[in-house]
Amino acid sequence: MAIPSFAAAGAYASTQGMGAGSLMKKPLSAGMGAGGVDFQAMVGKALEATADAGRKADAQTANVAAGRADVVDVVTAVAESEAAIETLVAVRDRVIAAYEEIMRMQV
Repeated sequence: MAIPSFAAAGAYASTQGMGAGSLMKKPLSAGMGAGGVDFQAMVGKALEATADAGRKADAQTANVAAGRADVVDVVTAVAESEAAIETLVAVRDRVIAAYEEIMRMQV
């Protein structure tokens, strides 16, 4: 059983492995080509981690309905899923803003 006060900390910690934090641990030249980072792989990894968090929350909800889990576990799983979704939306918003900025540049 998880302690509710640590739910936010656990959700934050689980999202650390799926974004820029994981990119900082490997050299930038490890991506595709000359010094680039494999952006597609990073986004795919983030999407998969978000989907996994959602599946975990769904499984915990089903376990509570069947009487095999505690409600605190569901709240923790849902909080982790919510944090992952919010992180993914923030990344999406930054990508869109960067694209718009590039489109405004004069060639």
